Amino acid sequence: MGLLSAPWSLLPSGTFLTMLALFFSVFVLLYDFMKRRRSWSRYPPGPTSLPFLGNILQADFKNLPEYFARLRKKYGDVFSLQFCWTNMVIISGFESVKEGLITKSDDTSDRPFFITLQKHGFKENSSGVVFARYGQSWRDVRRFSLSTLRDFGLGKKSLAERVTEEAGFLCSAFKSKDGRPFDPHLMMNNAVSNVICSIIFGDRFEYDDKHFRKVLKLFDDIINSGTDILLQLANVIPVLVHLPGVGQKLFRAQENLFDFLRGIIAEHKESWNPDLKRDFIDAFLEEMEKVKGDPQSSFSELNLLVTVSDIFLAGTETTSTTLRHGLLYMMLYPDIQRRAQEEIDQVIGREGKPTMDDRANMPYVNAVIHEIQRYSDITPLSVPHMTSRDTEVDGFFIPKGTTLMFNMTSVLKDESIWARPYQFYPEHFLDDDGQFIKREAFLPFSAGRRVCLGEQLARMELFLFFTTFLQQFTFFIPRDQPRPKEERLQGGISAPKPYQLCAEVR
Repeated sequence: MGLLSAPWSLLPSGTFLTMLALFFSVFVLLYDFMKRRRSWSRYPPGPTSLPFLGNILQADFKNLPEYFARLRKKYGDVFSLQFCWTNMVIISGFESVKEGLITKSDDTSDRPFFITLQKHGFKENSSGVVFARYGQSWRDVRRFSLSTLRDFGLGKKSLAERVTEEAGFLCSAFKSKDGRPFDPHLMMNNAVSNVICSIIFGDRFEYDDKHFRKVLKLFDDIINSGTDILLQLANVIPVLVHLPGVGQKLFRAQENLFDFLRGIIAEHKESWNPDLKRDFIDAFLEEMEKVKGDPQSSFSELNLLVTVSDIFLAGTETTSTTLRHGLLYMMLYPDIQRRAQEEIDQVIGREGKPTMDDRANMPYVNAVIHEIQRYSDITPLSVPHMTSRDTEVDGFFIPKGTTLMFNMTSVLKDESIWARPYQFYPEHFLDDDGQFIKREAFLPFSAGRRVCLGEQLARMELFLFFTTFLQQFTFFIPRDQPRPKEERLQGGISAPKPYQLCAEVR
């Protein structure tokens, strides 16, 4: 023992500490290299990454679609990034996205780690329907959610009538402005939210309800947090949320929304009657009663909270944002607005109420709505996926556990498919005879196993709300204001920048 320690004892203490620090640094760097090295053959190319941090400092989290577009030009449709020790592959272009989302759906439908779920104590069997891991719990809750939504009118005439009624309330709110300029944001959120509220909570909220307006404001805060670099770092370095003030900053809006939902769930539990199923929450409580005592069941109060949150947010923000884009485009393209109004007048008239049956006889309006969705591109990157097993996309090997980002902007604006990808052009969805045509690359609701749960409801709402708007009003730019720009606020959802419009009764 003395012989082994003697050489070190002859060194000055400062030199010994320096060598120890050097040895430790080399060890850590080697460990980092071994952890992150890409030894797989045919792994997608990508930019050089830094030790420990990977490409985080290079990424533009305020505008990831633009950052990915630049990398795509250099590395192709399938390329890789490194966020700390998280392997990430970005997939662009219709053919590659189609292969990843649809052809290889069984391999690519898992979800990566989300710090939000862990922070609030959600486990694998209590993670809702949007962010849940790909497994039996997710299948059970998604199947239940779809079935229950259908029970409460999804795809039926009764729900369409409910949407038409809410569109009437919103039009009355527009009329109350007497042609004066106003921002439709909050009113639009409230109206669209009321549709999903009637299914989930069995009730709606008035447009001047200050408490509910605060809840709707939370939607914006939660959606906009999607590009927060601190949140991105926390997903790959979870310990960050334990730093003073960090967790509170990241999760305040989410926690406030949960508090609102907890109150509604508590009221339902107090008045729950197993013989009277009033809404989605009641149906979920019934399932909870059936599996009481099974700790492995997906039907728990915790999962009820996050599932209701998922449906509430998804059922409001995306449709509302799309409609706000639509009214903006009608102001900016009055000739398109006028032509759509002429078709509405011809098919429905000024007094009749739009129904879903009318859509088949209104190819131009249908094309305009589809073009609003394509051009607005409100979910440019969708929700991240993760591979559940080794797979291949476009000939590249992608190992199990890799986070996948599907670049939906590259699909909705694929220059090889759309005649004018960067212009608002409803003719993208019309044939030479003016009849509506479906386009395979129209994927605003994503595709595959994780296709949007509320796609059918969203399509119904977009048609009935939009048609009712143009039937009753002409929208134009306020005379004392400059022409609004088509710039967008980049967040979890790509929303139009705040604008004002005038609604003139026809």
